[in-house]
Amino acid sequence: MLKQRIITAVVLAPLAIAAIFYLPLPIFGALLLSVMAIGAWEWGPLMGFARTKRRSSFVFASVALICVIWTLMPPETLWLAKGQLQQNAVYILWLAVVWWLLSALLTFLYPRFSSFWSSHRSIRGVFGWLTLIPTWLAFMVIRSSEYEADPYHGAQLIMFLFLMVWSADIGAYFVGKSIGKRKLMPNVSPGKTLEGFFGGIAFACVLVASVGKVIGWTAEQFAIVLLVTVIITTISVLGDLNESMFKRQAGVKDSGTILPGHGGVLDRIDSLTATAPIYALCYVLIGW
Repeated sequence: MLKQRIITAVVLAPLAIAAIFYLPLPIFGALLLSVMAIGAWEWGPLMGFARTKRRSSFVFASVALICVIWTLMPPETLWLAKGQLQQNAVYILWLAVVWWLLSALLTFLYPRFSSFWSSHRSIRGVFGWLTLIPTWLAFMVIRSSEYEADPYHGAQLIMFLFLMVWSADIGAYFVGKSIGKRKLMPNVSPGKTLEGFFGGIAFACVLVASVGKVIGWTAEQFAIVLLVTVIITTISVLGDLNESMFKRQAGVKDSGTILPGHGGVLDRIDSLTATAPIYALCYVLIGW
């Protein structure tokens, strides 16, 4: 399994990085939309949809909602003068914050109250939209930042997000495997440990600080980015636990099989769905 994960990552990572840096903004948005569409397809079983027709309907509705946002807030117009983001985009990012706070509560209390939301497919569908749609917008907000002045600025911001999330995931995996004993949330994900959680945060902070040292950040930049790193890496665990909770409730092991060794697209982007809106909002509010 580990070998398959590594091979898939080695193949996909360069393609993802190339897309982030070199695809024009509209094409990048379309590619990201296709990823969200696959995610919506994989969300179908989490809603109890086994039939292709019902899953396709959810995908169509999800794509339509993103297209509405795209039409009303084209990526090239998201940022106004003086680095201000369109207010409606800010509202959607804050809506994502509210959702992830609710998600955290549901995850911490699981399986209490799960009988209510699990018995209503419409509620689980709304949960899916709140997970996927702000993610698309968040990536477009980040990627389009200062796009006219520097087409690669937003791509660098996205790579820092990936660095935080991926390094925390790697650190948590190896620390948890080596010294992990105390379970983080056994009712949701028995494999995660407190040692792995804190090890992941520490590993991400060390790696980000090392990059900052090479780039030559100021003391203020170090303070801001390390604070954001702690926030993002903590939230990334929530994204993983959130999907684990929905899969456990639905009796599903993996969200799909499209990525050998990783499962489905949702299994690969679960941490990013939680972190991308928060990361974008942090950048909007405090910058660095």
